[in-house]
Amino acid sequence: MKVVILAGGVGSRISEETHSIPKPMIEIGGKPIIVHIMERYIKYGYSDFVIALGYKSHIIKNYFANYYLMSSDFKVNLSNGVIEAKNKIGMNCNVTLVETGLETMTGGRLKRLKDYLYNERFFLTYGDGLSNINIRNLLDQHINSSKLITMSIVRPPARFGVLEINEQNVLTKFEEKPQLSSGWINGGFFVVEPAFLDLCLSDDEMLEREPINRALNKSQISAYKHFGFWKCMDTLRDKKELEKIFNKGGAPWLED
Repeated sequence: MKVVILAGGVGSRISEETHSIPKPMIEIGGKPIIVHIMERYIKYGYSDFVIALGYKSHIIKNYFANYYLMSSDFKVNLSNGVIEAKNKIGMNCNVTLVETGLETMTGGRLKRLKDYLYNERFFLTYGDGLSNINIRNLLDQHINSSKLITMSIVRPPARFGVLEINEQNVLTKFEEKPQLSSGWINGGFFVVEPAFLDLCLSDDEMLEREPINRALNKSQISAYKHFGFWKCMDTLRDKKELEKIFNKGGAPWLED
């Protein structure tokens, strides 16, 4: 199965970084967030990626075009320019990079990928969210549901920290922005049937609005509940929080 990553947006809410690079290329722990996302799928054996490009697409293209050498030791013969790569340590996967337009919305970007998906079921995610979601279980639920699309759903993070005090007004618990215990939001990891693309009608449609609502009206969306790690990088604060998590103990989004 192919893995589609939507990576064409401007990322205006994190403009401190995206004024010079596209959002999926913002680094967490020394490598672009899109690579962390890809590694999650590779962990489950899915290594054929289709990336929808838009804003500053040349930066993403250059990164993957040079990835082989940049992730390897190599020897250069300066007399003839021949390069010999050694000890390659990067990802083992295929990446198809597709220009989907600078102003195209997410639904339109997905529609433009149709010729690259060969009328087959595929995974879909965004280029700015990290999670330790179980990809295999997500796929199993989708297959069993017989729906056009399965959407992962997660508890939204609290906006503020949570305090608890006892009867003597002594603080007994402080939790910084925990996940809420009620309500659900889109977790950004999907499994999609090719027929869903017929619900994406134009470039100016957001996936999360018109196409999803059309599927909703047909009762064609399955919801997969994820209770583990999940974090979306919308703002500079989110980026710093992910860096802090990584520096404390690695990458929980790669753990089970």
